[in-house]
Amino acid sequence: MTIRPAVPDDAPAVVALRTRVLPFLVRGVASTRQMIAQPPPGQHWTAFVADVGGAVVGWVSAYRYAGSTRSVGEISLLHVHPEHRGQGIGSALLAAALDHLAPLRLPLLHGRALPESLPYARRRGFTPSREERFSALDLTALPPLPAAPDGVRLVSLAEVDPYRVYEVEREASVDEPSDVPSDALTYEHWRADTWDNVGLDRAASTGVAVDGVLAAISLVKRDGTRMWSDYTGTRPEHRGRGLASAAKLAALHRAAASGVTTAYTGNDAANAPMLAINIRLGYRPVAAQWSCLRELDG
Repeated sequence: MTIRPAVPDDAPAVVALRTRVLPFLVRGVASTRQMIAQPPPGQHWTAFVADVGGAVVGWVSAYRYAGSTRSVGEISLLHVHPEHRGQGIGSALLAAALDHLAPLRLPLLHGRALPESLPYARRRGFTPSREERFSALDLTALPPLPAAPDGVRLVSLAEVDPYRVYEVEREASVDEPSDVPSDALTYEHWRADTWDNVGLDRAASTGVAVDGVLAAISLVKRDGTRMWSDYTGTRPEHRGRGLASAAKLAALHRAAASGVTTAYTGNDAANAPMLAINIRLGYRPVAAQWSCLRELDG
């Protein structure tokens, strides 16, 4: 076993591993290659893979979370192929990630764990905090798209100034339940992480304009016939009118028209409004994981 920094050419193997272990998380080869080759600026980002006989059997990335006023380190998507577990690979990947973040002297680390991995997380100092739920939707049986009321217009985000899209996400995410709130999300970080991601399907991503003002958005990341609802939200002053539901349903219809057959999404278990939208659209639960925190002594 070798633990080494990930390189762009690892992208196909990394995606194959993620699809095997975490099939509900959709990120394609091109976007994974981009992430490794061009990590988001200012985040001290890196990734490590576990290599056994030339095969990638484990992955983790580590970075400083740049979207919050809190100083938080992220241990992201630590996972190992089922046939190679119990050999210390996960622990070696975690050690590499912690060593990478150590010089930053961050007081808090955030990570996620599947329910069966919670004992592993607890033994390494991570405390489960919030449940996150994942759901899937067959796009061959979507509800029909209702007519928009007067003054409301559905628009493809490919036609919209990205700064307007950023403003909606920034305002809509302020009160979103999370262990690491996005209360300091800068346009530069959002642009690099979201808008310029090659996996973002701008044409399918949809906004709702109310009297000419962008009020709600639903972002689509795509990998072939699978998609991920990256973010759906409404500005606080426009809530209660079904705009997020309309944006998401329209985005799903646009994605289906371009060949997507399955959609995935994930939400904090306390995000009742978004979970209710997903139920109405026909999503079915497929997995859960836990947000976990580890406080450091500095």
